[in-house]
Amino acid sequence: MRNSVIVTDRLILRSWKSEDLPLFAAMNKDTDVMRYFPSTLTEEQTESFYNRIQLEFERNGWGLYAVELKSNGMFIGYVGLHEIGFDADFTPGVEIGWRLAADYHNQGLATEAAQEVLKLAKDKGMTRLYSFTAKQNAPSERVMQKIGMTKVGEFEHPNLSVDLPLRMHVLYQIDL
Repeated sequence: MRNSVIVTDRLILRSWKSEDLPLFAAMNKDTDVMRYFPSTLTEEQTESFYNRIQLEFERNGWGLYAVELKSNGMFIGYVGLHEIGFDADFTPGVEIGWRLAADYHNQGLATEAAQEVLKLAKDKGMTRLYSFTAKQNAPSERVMQKIGMTKVGEFEHPNLSVDLPLRMHVLYQIDL
């Protein structure tokens, strides 16, 4: 299942390739892409994240899929499933999440990919998914709404400093 591919009208969701890493690092250094996160990521942090993604696929048979444009094969980010890595009243659980390069924002691409990932999660026997983001991240919250998720609350992200404005998060869920 590790090499499963999901194809949408405009996208291919696939396993990661080593060639994706430089583009992924550039995306994670982009202040526009990372504006709702505490900071951009260094190349080392991106490589560590990439390795965690690979391990999650090996362990579970699912994870955060690399996303490429069907038209030209360009890597543009990720969309997929990820085990929630902190303690909260809704964990343990699995989140659906996305991060696309800035040139691909506001084109419905995250929504298109996420709708297919919801089907995959259901096929894998998952019954509930969560998604969350900083309260200021209206674009990501719109994706959650477009894919049929329901806002169930707000929480202070335990991994973020109390004095960070991004600490307050919205929480959405969907029952599959």
